[in-house]
Amino acid sequence: MADASDAAVRAVVHGHVQGVGFRWATARRAAELGLACEAQNLPDGTVLVTARGAASAVDALVAWLRSDRTPGRVTGVDARPV
Repeated sequence: MADASDAAVRAVVHGHVQGVGFRWATARRAAELGLACEAQNLPDGTVLVTARGAASAVDALVAWLRSDRTPGRVTGVDARPV
């Protein structure tokens, strides 16, 4: 049974996020937070990020995605729990 503090998120990241190392940086940040994560480019120019792990770490990753510390230029993040 999963720990009650486990969480998962599906986030679509908008902006200039392809061809700038965004997926690599996202995977690295997720690993630092102890999350299982996958990031993939979508045909519309967005990046789909899925992550699972401790709820506080998932929240920290979403905050990072919305910050100005990511490669490229993020204009929006649609994050939903899964």
